[in-house]
Amino acid sequence: MQKVTLGLLVFLAGFPVLDANDLEDKNSPFYYDWHSLQVGGLICAGVLCAMGIIIVMSAKCKCKFGQKSG
Repeated sequence: MQKVTLGLLVFLAGFPVLDANDLEDKNSPFYYDWHSLQVGGLICAGVLCAMGIIIVMSAKCKCKFGQKSG
């Protein structure tokens, strides 16, 4: 009985997938070009990482923590 119930549950859970014929509706307001979004994010992260390394390695950014302003 458990196998029949499990089989029916799996069938009913997968049934909407059989009906969906167009998974990428490009006219939908929630459609995103994920590849371009990932590439843009990686480029932005790379640029920010490089800028951080350059700032840390340069001698122009000197942080003075022990001094009090008077």
